[in-house]
Amino acid sequence: MNIRKHMTVIAMIFTQLVYAGMYLLSKAAISSGMKPSVFITYRQALATLALAPFAYFLDRNESIPLKFYVFCKIIFVSLVGVTLSLNLNYIALNYISATFSTAANNTIPSLVFIIAVFSRIEKLAIREKQRWAKIIGTILGLSGAMIFTFYKGPHLYMGHANNLIAKDYTKQEWIKGSILLLGSMITWALWLVMQVSVLTEYPSKLRLMTLQNGISCIATTIYGAIVEHSIQSWKLRLNVNLFSIVYSPAKPDMVFDKDNISVADRKWEKLEIVTL
Repeated sequence: MNIRKHMTVIAMIFTQLVYAGMYLLSKAAISSGMKPSVFITYRQALATLALAPFAYFLDRNESIPLKFYVFCKIIFVSLVGVTLSLNLNYIALNYISATFSTAANNTIPSLVFIIAVFSRIEKLAIREKQRWAKIIGTILGLSGAMIFTFYKGPHLYMGHANNLIAKDYTKQEWIKGSILLLGSMITWALWLVMQVSVLTEYPSKLRLMTLQNGISCIATTIYGAIVEHSIQSWKLRLNVNLFSIVYSPAKPDMVFDKDNISVADRKWEKLEIVTL
């Protein structure tokens, strides 16, 4: 068995496992009282510091001048696809379970497909079996998300009464959290689509991710300083909050090389795993 041929699938499975751990720890931190804006500020700062050395040394040969209009585009992509998406996501964790947040990630491919069709990146050729598979997959994925949102079955395990992660939510809280999470997924899908255009003009992938994390950190710091004035909220202690902050930036994410990927045909031939 040639493992290299299946590295993309293995990487995707590993990514989903790490995402599950990230959502559980993030939910624990938010449920314990940590403010989403504070969490994201520290998370993005740590991600930027972790990526910076790799971006400097590994992308030196691929470094190209960063034009002003490209930098403006990177700022826009960072604010929409990183800052807004993360803030909506972590605010939503106040009203929904970590299980729902993890499951909702499966709607992102469907949302990317819909956005790609409307932006004419993806062709909706209904005579091709491959296109029908994508259409049916999109319908099933979004239908599953809708069921998760509007139907709540009986609890399989209630846990202890003081378990904040497994707490019960009202229907209004659940729907509110679902709407916030949907907004996060849409902005995340937009970020994935916009990445293609940015990578075309600035192909230094590690430096691009470092820039986006840094811009997101600055924006979230300003937002956090406005909405959260208490110094106590910004203090870190040796507990689950600190561990979740350290763990979250270390999650694997995907950066695609535009020369090896056709968004229209989904021919993903090269996958590079970096920290985000």
